[in-house]
Amino acid sequence: MDVMVDDDGTARCSWGASTPDYAAYHDTEWGFGVADDTRLFEKICLEGFQSGLSWLTILRKRENFRAAFAGFDLESVARFGERNVDRLLADAGIVRHQGKIRSTINNAARAIEMVEAHGSLAAFFWPHATFDDEAPTAIPAVTDTSTMLSKQLKQAGWSFVGPTTMYAFMQAMGLVNDHLAGCHCRDAAEASRRAVADALGAT
Repeated sequence: MDVMVDDDGTARCSWGASTPDYAAYHDTEWGFGVADDTRLFEKICLEGFQSGLSWLTILRKRENFRAAFAGFDLESVARFGERNVDRLLADAGIVRHQGKIRSTINNAARAIEMVEAHGSLAAFFWPHATFDDEAPTAIPAVTDTSTMLSKQLKQAGWSFVGPTTMYAFMQAMGLVNDHLAGCHCRDAAEASRRAVADALGAT
């Protein structure tokens, strides 16, 4: 739980300073508010693929995943059949895990149902955002909210959406702000996620 300062004086959460890939992701994406349903769905799916692996592995393969899964377009992925499963299992550019591939296809159909019920994925998730002016001093692996969201999604038929996966999703999409005190991104991320919440009427 510390902040690292690089040679040009930029302070980042230490994990975000560990590699150039992480620095770019930390500085421009992680913790910034996201309301776009395609990006929300993509992140849930990629967090599922990340299970048992490092996020850096998935991040470096993200463009391959996007190409393989039709840009994570809900309607397109929900129509994937056995031929697509076989294609994906042969794609060395992604993580070739049959359970996770089938989960992504299933979750696309469940996401469409969620959009039909709530208007959008954002409308479902963002009322669960939390806002605290204090920067975190410890970052949990799971929270009561991530556990509750996991339970709700599983009950609706989603898979690979455990409490830890859901908390990582919340962190990345701006539902919480886990940038540390002193990190140069904390204020920008906070402004971004509050703007999304305000636009959705979720504050």
